[in-house]
Amino acid sequence: MPHFDIVTNVMILNSVSILSSVFQVVAECLAKERKRLIMLPVCSIFLIVTGYVLFAISYLAFESSLAINISVGLAIVGTIFVSVNWWENYSTLFAVSFLEDISRDIAQSRNVVCIISSLVRILVTSAVVGAYVPLSGQEWKLVKLVFETVVVSLVAIQIASSALCRWFVVVACKMHALRRSFVLPMYLASITVLAVFLVPTTVRLPKSNQTSTCFDNFQPKSSDEWLLLMLTDAIRTLNTRDIVVHKKTGGLVCLGCSALSWWLGLMLSTVYIWYLKIHRIERTQDLFVRRMYEGAFLEQSMLLNTRFEIRKRIKEKKVFLCATMWHETYDEMMKIIISMFRLDKYRPKTKEQHDVEFEFHIYFDDAFKDVDNGRHANEYAEILVDVIKEDPCTFKQKAALPRQKIINTPYGGRLEYTLPKGNLMMVHLKDKTLIRHKKRWSQVRLIKDPVKTQIQNILPRTSLIIFLTDSTSKSLKQVKNKENTYILALDGDTDFQPSAVMLLIDRLKLYPEVGAACGRIHPTGTGPMVWYQKFEYAVGHWLQKTAEHVFGCVLCSPGCFSLFRGAALMDNNVMKRYTTKASEASHYVQYDQGEDRWLCTLLLQQGWRVEYNAASDAYTNAPQDFKEFYNQRRRWGPSTMANTIDLLGSGGLTSQRNSSISKLYILYQIISMAASILGPATICLMISALALAIVPPIVYLILCFKLKSDTQIKIAAIMSILYAFLMAGTILSIIGDLVKQKTFLTPSGLFLIGMVVLYIITAALHPQEFSLVIYGLLYFLCIPSGYLLLVIYSIVNLNNVTWGTRETGSQAKTTTVDTIKKKVMNATCCKCPCLESEDLSEKTLPVCFHAVLLFFFLQVTFAFFFCNALWLVATFFLQAIGDSISIKIPKIYPNGTYDPTEVFSLDPIALMFLLSFTVLLLMQFVAMLYHRIYTLIHFVAYADTEIKSYRKQSHHTEY
Repeated sequence: MPHFDIVTNVMILNSVSILSSVFQVVAECLAKERKRLIMLPVCSIFLIVTGYVLFAISYLAFESSLAINISVGLAIVGTIFVSVNWWENYSTLFAVSFLEDISRDIAQSRNVVCIISSLVRILVTSAVVGAYVPLSGQEWKLVKLVFETVVVSLVAIQIASSALCRWFVVVACKMHALRRSFVLPMYLASITVLAVFLVPTTVRLPKSNQTSTCFDNFQPKSSDEWLLLMLTDAIRTLNTRDIVVHKKTGGLVCLGCSALSWWLGLMLSTVYIWYLKIHRIERTQDLFVRRMYEGAFLEQSMLLNTRFEIRKRIKEKKVFLCATMWHETYDEMMKIIISMFRLDKYRPKTKEQHDVEFEFHIYFDDAFKDVDNGRHANEYAEILVDVIKEDPCTFKQKAALPRQKIINTPYGGRLEYTLPKGNLMMVHLKDKTLIRHKKRWSQVRLIKDPVKTQIQNILPRTSLIIFLTDSTSKSLKQVKNKENTYILALDGDTDFQPSAVMLLIDRLKLYPEVGAACGRIHPTGTGPMVWYQKFEYAVGHWLQKTAEHVFGCVLCSPGCFSLFRGAALMDNNVMKRYTTKASEASHYVQYDQGEDRWLCTLLLQQGWRVEYNAASDAYTNAPQDFKEFYNQRRRWGPSTMANTIDLLGSGGLTSQRNSSISKLYILYQIISMAASILGPATICLMISALALAIVPPIVYLILCFKLKSDTQIKIAAIMSILYAFLMAGTILSIIGDLVKQKTFLTPSGLFLIGMVVLYIITAALHPQEFSLVIYGLLYFLCIPSGYLLLVIYSIVNLNNVTWGTRETGSQAKTTTVDTIKKKVMNATCCKCPCLESEDLSEKTLPVCFHAVLLFFFLQVTFAFFFCNALWLVATFFLQAIGDSISIKIPKIYPNGTYDPTEVFSLDPIALMFLLSFTVLLLMQFVAMLYHRIYTLIHFVAYADTEIKSYRKQSHHTEY
């Protein structure tokens, strides 16, 4: 290449597509049925060979010499050898088992192959340079000068630009912008580069520069001079050619036609990419055969590495929307029903739609009540029927729904409706005297029903479990049906748009290892408790869920809006354990108090991946009063801790089964769990002196052991207000100390300012939710309530197994710890018979089972509060010891100066906590940035495809 001009060097790279064209022609000739036009690769071969011929003529006929002749031959042979680099893509054109086996073996060890091949290339390149320098008569001194001044910079620029180009190509394909953002720019790259170098040729160089070598008389000293030198040298390669100097028309025509032939040959050999059918957020491995790219042949390698066809053919998916209801209000039911009607309008049941089909199911828990002449539907079921009948009126004027079909079933009853656009909706009314009630057992049923298992005879309660775990069940054999079946789990008050569902479907369609995907949950309602939860949910999704998604897997896919893969749910080990009765106290906390988190734990342990999509928005009602909020979190807190500990306990085995969960991710979760357990003690140390900080929590802890749960909540509400004032004082004292010290570069100042800045930047990257930062102040003021009092209340009330939300006045009162203590001895002398009873699903457990819960409660409570007490005592003694072990941090002023006489003292434990918490926040922030980019890519791809298609479809058909 040093012997050729800039035009030849740029355009000859396009000739590496010759083997691609040859194998396309051979494949089409051997194929029984032709898939593409054979004339395009034939023309490509003709043009590339013509380019070779014209290239040889332009040099051999006009500037022939021994060195030129050798260089021409090496260039032609070299480009043909380089084209072999993409043999894996060519091999896909032929059904040859030998080549397929080799490709499969290479794919399994791709990383090792890439590392070894890269090392071999470096060694070969070094050997060629080492041999070329003495053979060409050059000095190593000149090579060293070029390497130190030019090569390092060019290599850095090449690596960065090539990596960015490759990443943007992948992004363009995922965004469904294949033609305008990938194929077209790659075609124009060579022409653009050539134009950049040829434009300066309009200015003739001095004669002294036309024949001189690049380093003869000019020694550049700056980067601008080096740039000018390289540009001048590139132009010199063309201006010093005999055909240019003497304006030989024949030679110039051969030069231009060879460059054009090679370029057109590349276009025709890769024109199949223009018509390639890809899916939204297509997987990189399904787009390109090899993960790596060739930096020296960047645009050619990206084009030639693109598969001839996307191997994965996505079949039609059946999505069952399964909502669980209990005691929802009229307005809450209206939200979910309207959302279902939206989806019915979005995807009508017609023969034209081949991607996804929807079916709607509502599982109504405890839908019957006792009356004089038997059991009839209760008032909540009647409200639901009224909502369904009224709902068509919410969409412009249309005919009312057909009369409902009422069917008696072994579990109660079923109502069937045909929605306006043809989709089917079923309302399953469960009678708790015939089948297990509560949400988990509704989910068990909604998991089984969609895979076409019809329950013919369901006996009361446990017979259902026996049936579901029967290995001969017909559904377990329908593998194909499970793979193409998705279940969208919903709450009875969830509000969502069709786009939210489609975005989740995309994840499961293209990524077969994904067992579940959840969206961004937005709490709705009014009042301070809802404001607090809005910011809490925002922070949890912005930072925690994105970090889990990026570094490993999401630990909890909420049951109010999550899409599950049927094959994942029907996994034997998942279904068998999920239908297990709670026979131990810890099981009751883990299984029924947070059934969605436990289901995700089972999926993760079986090797399935759980993901989070931030663009998939869903809205659900949040508790609006303090009591309901505390009761809800009383269930969630212990369940979260129990499931996380269960997952971490099997971390080694889980990391082996689940490729998305690494040992480092397990370590990350261990640190997060430790921070959660030590949260109460940390809050005490943060807001006041140690002696004063521990008195109120200890008093509240003692009261919780003596008083009923309702009274505990009332006391917590009063203490939350007092703690809010104390928290405000703490924040103001930190700000006042910064003013007094005349610097913000203190440990507490940097921590406070850093957190505020991080949350503001994070909110700014979520522009539609930026207004939620207003509630951030309330969230910070309520930290003691949420992370101290609520934790104490949850741990002390582990024995309380009521649901806590949407309770009716007829529910039984829970037994307090003080009451249980009187009856513990009666249950310890023999095996508790009620553990075998079927009444464990009732809200009020038998006394002996409460006794078992008490033993479990005492163990957990002791371990939890012992860890916090140990943390407090260690901090107290370190503070008491004083300066002898404290870490001295010099006082630094904002202008960069520091006073050596003034220092800040920080005990080692406090420093460790600050550093650990800071590292966790920074890791979550980086994960959030990464996740936001790919969320944007997915949403743009959806907007460019699905929304346009839907608008065309529904332009003249609206409700």
